[in-house]
Amino acid sequence: MKRFKNVLAAGGLAIAVLGLAVAQDRIDQARFDFRVRSDFFAGFAGNEQALARAMKICEEELAKNPNHAEALVWHGSGVFFQSGKLFQAGDPVKGGEFWQRGLKEMDDAVKIAPDNLGVRIPRGAVLLTAARSLPNPAMARPLVETGLGDFEHTLEIQKPFFDTLGAHPRGELLIGLADGYARLGKEEQAKTYFERIRAALPGTAYAASADKWLATKSLAPREGGCLGCHLSK
Repeated sequence: MKRFKNVLAAGGLAIAVLGLAVAQDRIDQARFDFRVRSDFFAGFAGNEQALARAMKICEEELAKNPNHAEALVWHGSGVFFQSGKLFQAGDPVKGGEFWQRGLKEMDDAVKIAPDNLGVRIPRGAVLLTAARSLPNPAMARPLVETGLGDFEHTLEIQKPFFDTLGAHPRGELLIGLADGYARLGKEEQAKTYFERIRAALPGTAYAASADKWLATKSLAPREGGCLGCHLSK
């Protein structure tokens, strides 16, 4: 667990580069993530004041409406991140409590709004990225499976207009799926997505990762997501 803080920093930024890939018919200037995501990204990168601001906004929203799914999923991601700091500080009991609480909040958010991409994508991005550096495969696997479920559901919702999205949101979603299945040892599913990436996104960093995996059946962690953005530079 000692690397958990860094894992969640990457997970938070993975949400950023996915851009929440929200459905085109969901043009909403009052979208909740606009209010908190910059502070969450800064918080996941180490700015404690920014994280506290973001968590407070979520808590105020949840005090008014406990079923506000987007506030709940973002708050859960913050609690999940805080569990890593507790593990690093040598408090595994409290760290475990925050771990479970963060997961529960994100899970409850999905139960409240299972078709809300502003809920599905944040949870999926956090879990898929966090699972990368967990030393225990038995702990990592359910996170990957849940994250894949979120991304598969996202892809199904976006199916009618997916091809009209930019290369970045399409690439991040597809590479997350391809790499996730590869990490589970499900090579046929992984191959399907890597081949789709290569066909749909030629000349991109996503296609380069697909080419590498198809040739070697392996990718470095940095090649499995957050491509073509500030994290890859």
